[in-house]
Amino acid sequence: MLRDDLRTLWTEPRPPAAPARVWRDWALLAMGLGGVMVEATLRENVVWRPAAVVLAVWLCVLPLWRRTRPLTTVVLAFGSVILLQVATLIAAPREPVGLRTSVVVLVLVYALPRWGSGREIVLGGAVILAAFAACAVTDESPAAEQTVGFVFLFLPGLAGAAVRFRATARGRLLEQVRSREREQLARELHDTVAHHVSAIVIRAQAGRVLAGTDPSAAVEALEGIEEEGARTLEEMRAMVAALRDRGAGAELAPPAGVADLERLLRTPGGRLRIDVGLDGETDSLPSAVDAAVYRIAQESVTNAMRHAVNATEVIVRVTAERHRVRVSVRDNGQRTGRGHDGFGLAGLRERAALLGGRLQAGPGTDEGWHVEAELPLGRNGSGGHPRSRR
Repeated sequence: MLRDDLRTLWTEPRPPAAPARVWRDWALLAMGLGGVMVEATLRENVVWRPAAVVLAVWLCVLPLWRRTRPLTTVVLAFGSVILLQVATLIAAPREPVGLRTSVVVLVLVYALPRWGSGREIVLGGAVILAAFAACAVTDESPAAEQTVGFVFLFLPGLAGAAVRFRATARGRLLEQVRSREREQLARELHDTVAHHVSAIVIRAQAGRVLAGTDPSAAVEALEGIEEEGARTLEEMRAMVAALRDRGAGAELAPPAGVADLERLLRTPGGRLRIDVGLDGETDSLPSAVDAAVYRIAQESVTNAMRHAVNATEVIVRVTAERHRVRVSVRDNGQRTGRGHDGFGLAGLRERAALLGGRLQAGPGTDEGWHVEAELPLGRNGSGGHPRSRR
């Protein structure tokens, strides 16, 4: 298990989209160089002043590349510290060499686990440990102080790892959201095509029946088929373009909702009379619920047109309550049995379940086929006056 974890760490890639140099980098550089000048000028007991100033300036400049070259900056910075400690061990000065401004090197410790790959983190961590060991050898401080210094040195690294873990988790969550959006778009594409193709089939059947007795009606049916086919192609192109460009941040047109239920009134052939009634504040539903209500009504009406025997009317009722919205679609046709649920009805059940609601469909007590759905709003609302369109 440990070996697998180490292998996973070693092969971990760099986080994507490391930000370019921003104003904070230049502000950090300015503050660092300013601190070096002030300390070098005012501090009297600086050992090897020129070397200490050069090292401090070097450590202030390196963070400019900490995101794009995390391992290189760590190796250059802490390698310089190791060389300085070796020189200190040989020359044995009375006081420690270096400026306090060199604490800016902690920024590189943070950047290594934040922006480095797994291999860079391991190698860079080894270099940092080597630099700390070199400092511990040349420093005669008590063990307790050196332990505190070790914690102080590696604490920024833990912070960088925590920030990276949080960003990675958020990226995975966003990827899941995008995947779910694409799944919903695919479902929208299926529902749209199924509805329009059903309408085309019904028009074609009507035209074939009327072709011998009423040629003008047959021509009208062909015109309707042409119109329906063009609309289907248009909506399919829009959906497919959205699926292709979704990852690039393409904006989508809002899906059909309750306000578009009047489309259901334009049934092909006029065989069924559609009665659509709205009750409550149906114009302020959440977008996902709004689209789901339309698709439930659309699929139910399409099924009634295709399967309801001797049906003359379909009644659609949408009622928005305080915390939920109810959808009811009923026809007065004859049914031979419950029948097999197709992809459309299964998709409606899945859509309702994703929104935290439920959907039931089956033959009515007396006649016809009934579809009842209940979707939570997830917000407070209030009732309104009913509207009805025929």
